Amino acid sequence: MRVDVLTLFPEMFAPVTAVSILKHAIAKGLLQVCLTDVRNFAFSKHRVVDDTPFGGGAGMVMKVEPIVLAVEDVLKQGGDIDPSRRRVIMMSPAGSTFNQAKAVELSAYSQLVLICGHYEGIDERVVDLVVDEEMSIGDFVLTGGELPAMVVIDCVARLLPGVLGSALSVAEETFSQEGYLEYPHYTRPREFRGLSVPDVLLSGDHARIAKWRRGQAIKRTMCRRPALFTRGLTKYDQECLDTIITDIIITDIIITDDGKEDF
Repeated sequence: MRVDVLTLFPEMFAPVTAVSILKHAIAKGLLQVCLTDVRNFAFSKHRVVDDTPFGGGAGMVMKVEPIVLAVEDVLKQGGDIDPSRRRVIMMSPAGSTFNQAKAVELSAYSQLVLICGHYEGIDERVVDLVVDEEMSIGDFVLTGGELPAMVVIDCVARLLPGVLGSALSVAEETFSQEGYLEYPHYTRPREFRGLSVPDVLLSGDHARIAKWRRGQAIKRTMCRRPALFTRGLTKYDQECLDTIITDIIITDIIITDDGKEDF
């Protein structure tokens, strides 16, 4: 996969792409991250990329010409990539929320172009002319689109075939099992400061371990992120939940004024 990042601060990306999983993905030729300084497409004497907004208002707005020209340039650099396998995305707090499902969708493309805004915003004509979608990583505002772009690159890259050591790492993690959070993990030592690894994980019974893990994932999701549940439990889900039911602490008991327990 080729990822082109259009930014005013390309130097921000080196610490992210030069370490860990992304570094190895790039070294293997599975990922290519190309950084384009938008200022290189501002042909004024001082390479100005922003201007005051029409209609007045606070802040500065990034100009349409440099960004559109930069997008067109990186698409040409992509060579003979099928246009249907390219996606131009503008990082914006007004965009649709990025999540694991979107990451899976984007991992199927051959080229992603990520536009990082700055200042007060970007001229809307950029969206009209070259952007396929606007994307946000959450309901908050950052100083620019660089950090969100890094999040997208990291999340998508690890889904590319061959990037992670095991396909199970992707298949079993949080948000990959029908929206469930991931089950808890343990490793050596078996006991630490009075806390022991659950016996089931040491049993060698893989079917029982699988049920325990799914039950823990369901329990964790119900307790921490109940909004993620979009369907009822299957018979197998209930069986898995039953395997850990004794660990569940009932927190929804309300003591009424007459002293009776109200569930």
